Amino acid sequence: MKRSVLKFGGSSVADFDKIKDISRYLKERTEADEQLVIVVSAMGKTTDHLLEAAKQVTDTPNDTDIAMLLTTGEQQTISFLSMALNDIGVKAKPLTGYQAGIETIGRHLKSKISSIKTDLLEALFEENSVIIVAGFQGFNKAGELTTLGRGGSDTTAVAIASALSCPCEIYTDVSGIYSTDPRIFPEAKRWDKITFEEMIEMSALGAGVLETRSIELAINHHTPLYLGKTLSNEKGTWIVPNDQMLERKAVTGVALDKDMDHATITYPGNQKGFLEDLFKRLEEAEINIDMISHIQNEQDGLQLSFTFKDSDGMELNQLFDSLKDTYQDLYVKVETSYHKVSVIGAGMRDMTGVASKIFRTLLENDITFYQVTTSEISVSYVVDGENGEKATRLLCEAFNL
Repeated sequence: MKRSVLKFGGSSVADFDKIKDISRYLKERTEADEQLVIVVSAMGKTTDHLLEAAKQVTDTPNDTDIAMLLTTGEQQTISFLSMALNDIGVKAKPLTGYQAGIETIGRHLKSKISSIKTDLLEALFEENSVIIVAGFQGFNKAGELTTLGRGGSDTTAVAIASALSCPCEIYTDVSGIYSTDPRIFPEAKRWDKITFEEMIEMSALGAGVLETRSIELAINHHTPLYLGKTLSNEKGTWIVPNDQMLERKAVTGVALDKDMDHATITYPGNQKGFLEDLFKRLEEAEINIDMISHIQNEQDGLQLSFTFKDSDGMELNQLFDSLKDTYQDLYVKVETSYHKVSVIGAGMRDMTGVASKIFRTLLENDITFYQVTTSEISVSYVVDGENGEKATRLLCEAFNL
């Protein structure tokens, strides 16, 4: 009997009509002799509403309480979907992350999956056609509920598929992987296939279609991964290993990251141990930074610049305040008006002229860039926020995307 893991995002389960529509679709698949694990997010904007509600109680809730609160969103969805399936004659069983045996490590709101016990899932398949698992959540060794951070339901779905050695299908409100966000560039091309390394690069650089850790899991466990539009007949995109791509374009996509800020730290050259201390604190806080540069400035001091996700802004500012208490003459400037534009393509490593074409395109259109970083298959630029979408459109046109 074929087995698959399907994940439905918050917009796909935003109301009861959508949940009923999904249940009818799942019934068709079970009638075709499929066993299904369904991973769901919280309905619509439920998570945002829960966070807003918490602010009515306190401005400084602890992570344990927030994790406990946020897990209730997905628990509503699994209950409603199970009701809808059982109502139309499909045996279904809802499970929280805890019940599904999703054990995690790390901080309560940024946990990582350490293991999944599949014994219960296998046993439940003996009696049920559909198992519904709450995405985004798990439990730690202390038995406390934890969450997996932004996009955590993608990670839950791929992790379960990897544990069960079956394909994973991610369903959302877009019909596959595009060369860029169609809302910015309506002529964007949709790809039937894209490589894992291109997809992970696009995700890490702000494309926002799939959570980066979910792609890493799929790569590590050779898990087939598909992304498509919920309840649509449109063909979606398969994310495949490099050797399954017969032909590579020099450039596959352009990612625009609006959810980033830029920090510049200036400090005297005699502040020994500062950098080591800074990066140790960043690691302890599990804050990822990107586009790092380190130079000597005109005043014979040292200057460190990097980008970071704006969702880490409050915690990072607290970290900066703590550093100022420890180190003298430390100057920190945080810019929130920048965007990051990235050009991605596995063909870059074998083809010349890509970087020069990007530079020419930006310069010819008077778009100033402040920082540049490269990898084997990507080039990223920090630009003024007002030029982010313009740069994206121009680069898509330049590379026929």
